[in-house]
Amino acid sequence: MDAFAPIPPEWTHKAVHAYEFCCPSCRASSLEAVQVWINRRSPVLTEGNRRKWQEFYHCQCGCVWWAWSSDRPPSDLIKQQDSELE
Repeated sequence: MDAFAPIPPEWTHKAVHAYEFCCPSCRASSLEAVQVWINRRSPVLTEGNRRKWQEFYHCQCGCVWWAWSSDRPPSDLIKQQDSELE
């Protein structure tokens, strides 16, 4: 499965909106998803003309959820890179 495929996979049709950036059923993080698809064809412009996309996640528990890319928490990888530079 290509996360950037132009056509949404069938499993995204039953997605529910997660208001926190985790599975609304089991609270697993997006990193634990078994499938991911990002709707890059329909960005939404926010204040300041920044783009955000719908990110769809098929969780290991079977729940399918989506959230806005702008709601994703900061990555731990940035913290790791900063500490390696010191």
